[in-house]
Formats: sequence, structure tokens, C-alpha cells
Amino acid sequence: MSYQRAIIPPTQRINELLEALKQEFETVTNEASLYRMHKDDFDHKYNQQAAEMQQIRQNVYELEINHRKMKDHYEDEISRLKRELETRGAHVPAALPPAQGASVPPPGSQVPPPSLGHSSSSVFQGIMSGQSGPTGPSLAPPQDNNLHQQQQPQQQPPPQQGPPPGLQPGIGQVPQQIPPQAQAQAQQQAQQQAYGASGYLNGYHNAPVATTPQMNQNRAVVETRSSPHITRASPGPPLGNNLADLDFDRVPNEYKKQANDWFVIYNDRAPRILDVDLLHTLEHHSVVCCVRFSADGKYVATGCNRSAQIFDVQNGQKICHLQDESVEREGDLYIRSVCFSPDGRYLATGAEDKQIRVWDIKTKTIRHLFSGHEQDIYSLDFARNGRHIASGSGDRTVRVWDMETGQCVLTLSIEDGVTTVAFSPDGRFVAAGSLDKSVRVWDATTGFLVERLEAPDGHKDSVYSVAFAPNGKDLVSGSLDKTIKLWELQSARGLSGSHKGGVCVKTFTGHKDFVLSVALTPDGQWVLSGSKDRGVQFWDPRTAQAQLMLQGHRNSVISVAPSPASKLFATGSGDCRARIWRYVVANQ
Repeated sequence: MSYQRAIIPPTQRINELLEALKQEFETVTNEASLYRMHKDDFDHKYNQQAAEMQQIRQNVYELEINHRKMKDHYEDEISRLKRELETRGAHVPAALPPAQGASVPPPGSQVPPPSLGHSSSSVFQGIMSGQSGPTGPSLAPPQDNNLHQQQQPQQQPPPQQGPPPGLQPGIGQVPQQIPPQAQAQAQQQAQQQAYGASGYLNGYHNAPVATTPQMNQNRAVVETRSSPHITRASPGPPLGNNLADLDFDRVPNEYKKQANDWFVIYNDRAPRILDVDLLHTLEHHSVVCCVRFSADGKYVATGCNRSAQIFDVQNGQKICHLQDESVEREGDLYIRSVCFSPDGRYLATGAEDKQIRVWDIKTKTIRHLFSGHEQDIYSLDFARNGRHIASGSGDRTVRVWDMETGQCVLTLSIEDGVTTVAFSPDGRFVAAGSLDKSVRVWDATTGFLVERLEAPDGHKDSVYSVAFAPNGKDLVSGSLDKTIKLWELQSARGLSGSHKGGVCVKTFTGHKDFVLSVALTPDGQWVLSGSKDRGVQFWDPRTAQAQLMLQGHRNSVISVAPSPASKLFATGSGDCRARIWRYVVANQ
């Protein structure tokens, strides 16, 4: 019996083990709860700090935009005040005195133009960033031509007894040194005689249409390089197509139109055939690098930093936002070119990451990703067959891609970076403009070079934009030499010659700064151009005469595009806005 009482019942042992296990479980559970509380606290703090960083980033971005707008406003005001002072005969210093020890250019030396550089990464960098520097031109207002004129007094013709043939008195003459009081009185009298009641220089309405530099080069040099002080003392003929040089306040009311933040100046030498009105302003978060209409004219696409947008033309509402979320978010990634497929189902975009993305607009997904370019892509164009896409890149190549196979079917190499490409309306030819100042046209099937448009009648600086005329037989090009040229293509007309070169039939002069974009209206009746001088101009291709000049942006007009289906056109600018406009033809 005593032996049986010494034995511990099994159930008691099991209860003890279960109790110990329960205590251990509670201990572990308490520790896990504590760790969970710490984790939740850390997650909350992390999310809070991330939100604060995002808010700071947004604030900095908004400050940057406000700073840019204020800077543009102040520069506009300074330019206006300078023009007002010059109109009154006061002397405006061209720049602040140089710092002590800084080098001063000798009298008569030319101020070098802003350098774009020929590396692919710098072709558009200055335009996109809006900053000046070795990488590209600034988006700030172009420097007054008087700066260049005042630094070239030695290039003026010597004093003569009478004016040269074909020039009015005072042009090209050097004023004598007279006392300041007498000089001021003479300038005031000359101004009153020059401008009169109309606000224009005397002789403006009766002066002949300005000719191109090729047709009358000597006269152009004298007129454009004459000192502003000489001009005020003895005014000469007007500037013709140079509507951007006119003082808006002095233009008669019948030759101008003004709205809240845009205005139009009409050429009084040409019959007033067109009128322009603003339809929509499309705000963006960065520089608008490109604009393009769909083939039916119902939508317009824009490209900016990291994304492309599609807007409804009728109401101006954004209906689609396309952005590749797989791309790293560090740094800028500007969409340099956008293009709708002819059926409107796809939008092709070209960017700085050397990739061409073809988006399915309905699903907002990437259908094709074309890789092969070795540097930034600057231009795209869909062929009318909807199957082929042409691309131009800083890697000095034009490539043609097949939408059905997803392959590159043609590679065309040249000597310098390609800035712009375009298919002819029938798809037979592909044209490209380059930093080497020339325009090339190839057979789109064989890759055979059929035209090379260059000196002596070609551009004097890099070509930034080309566009075929609706007839497919003519082509327009815009250049950093501030001109637009209209070419008759020999190959498109079935003609063959001893050299591969079209005929330059017209040169359009009048912009004050780089011509960045050109296009023709669907009926071929008008040439449009956008410039770093912030203006958009309409030109008559038959006479090379400017019809009007539109100032509707506070920064460079980087892209212009007419609607294929209506009398609308779109503009994209460095002021972070795209705008849709309507042009109306008289008696229609």
C-alpha cells in the first residue's frame, strides 16, 4: 500500500506540463504583442516622415514654378521698359558693367551665339531645362538685337554726301558728335517725324515687301546691322515680315488684337485673311516638349517630363495619362515626341531613355517597346499605312520600325545628330533634319538617298523641324538660323538631275530667334512656325509673306501642330502650357 501512495498519478504530471507550456506561450505572446506595437509605431513614424518629405518636395516644386513665372514676368517688364525708354530716346545700357577683372570684348567684336553643342545629350537640354549654359540656349527672352548692333559700330558704311541707291536718307550714315542737349532735341524731332500719328515709321505703308537674304543680301546687312541710335535719329524703312520687332503699343488698332494674356499683330502689307482665337489652355507640370493631333482631330497629345497626356479637343479635358511606372524615378525623363497611329488606337512616344513606347490608349498599356537607339530620341512619325514608325535620334540614325513584327526594318546613318523626321503623305519617302544644317530625303522602302537639301541655298545652322506639304512634293524646314525654307522635291516629281538636291523656292525671314517647329495646314495654304522668340507666325507659302504673329506663351514655342480635320492648331511651350487655338479664314 505504501508503495502505491509514492507514485505520482500520470494526470497530475500532464497538468503540470500543460501549465508550464501555457506560461511559456503567454510569455511569447506578450513579447510578440510588444514587438508588434513597436513595429506599428515605427511604420507610423515612417509613413509620417514620408508624407512630410512628399509635402516638402511638392512645396519646392511649386516654389520653382512660381519662381519661373515671376522671373518671366520681371523679364517681360524689363523688356517693355527698355523698349519704352528707347522709344523716348533714352540710352539703355546693354548690360551691367562687368565685374572687376572680367574681360570686356573689344569694340566691333561680335557676340557669339549661344552654343547648343553637338553631343546628343545636349541637343535639346537647354530648351527643356529653360536654363542657359554650355548645353543649350536659354528659354529666357531673346537678347535685343540692339546689343549686337551696338557692338558693331565699325561695320557701318562710312559717311556719305547722300544716301546709297535704294536706301532712304539716314540709313547707313554715321552721326556727327554733337552736344548732348542738341542730340536729345534732334532725336525728339526725328521721332515725331518718324512715327507720326499712325505709330509706324514714316514710309511703312509704301515700302516694298522685304526680300530674302539670297535676293538682296547687301541691303539686308545694312538694314539689320544699323545702329539703333542712328535709326532713331534718321528713321528708315520698316522691317517687313519682322512682326516680332514691332512695338505692340504703337501698332494701330486695326492691325492688332489683344486678349488677357495673348495678342496678335497683323501684317498691314498683306490682305488680312486670317483671324486667331484661343480655345483651351492645357496646364502641365513641366515643359511641354511636343503636341500632336489625332487623325480625326478629336484629340491632342502632349509630351512633357515622364508622361504623355491626351486631351479632348472639344472641352479641353484630360482623358488619358500615360506613364511607364517601371522607369526609375530619379532625374528627368522628357517625352520629346508623340504621334498617334492613323486609326487613333495607339500613341507612340520617344524619350531620353532611348526607348520608343507604343501605347494602347484604351487599356493604357505598352503594346510595343522598340529598343535599338543608342542616344536620346527626338522625333517620331507614323506612316499613313499605320504599320511603320520613323524615329530620329542623337545617335545619328533614322530608323523605321514595323508595328506587326516589332522589328527595325531600316536603319539610315548620317554624319550628325538627327533632330526631326517625317513621312511623306504617301509613305514613299522619309525626311530628316540634322545638326549638320542639311535635310535628307530617303526612299522609305529601299533606304536610298534621293534628296539632300543643303548649301548654297540651304540653312546656315542646325535644322530642328521638317514637314511635308499635303501634296507630298514640297517640304518646309525650320532652323536655328531663324529662317524657314520651302523646298520643291525633284524625286517626288519624278525628276532626276545630276545631283541629289531639291530647289529652295522660298525663304521665310522674320523670327527674332531659333525656329524650333514648322508645319503646314491640311489644305497647304499656310505655313506655321514656332520659335524661341515666343511667337507663332502664319506665312503665305506663295509669297513668303507673314500674315500674322501670335504671342501666346511666356517662353519658347517648342512645338506647333495643325489639326488634320479642322482649322485648329496646338502649341507647346517652355512655360509649362499647351494651348489649342482656332484660325478663321475670311469669307468662310
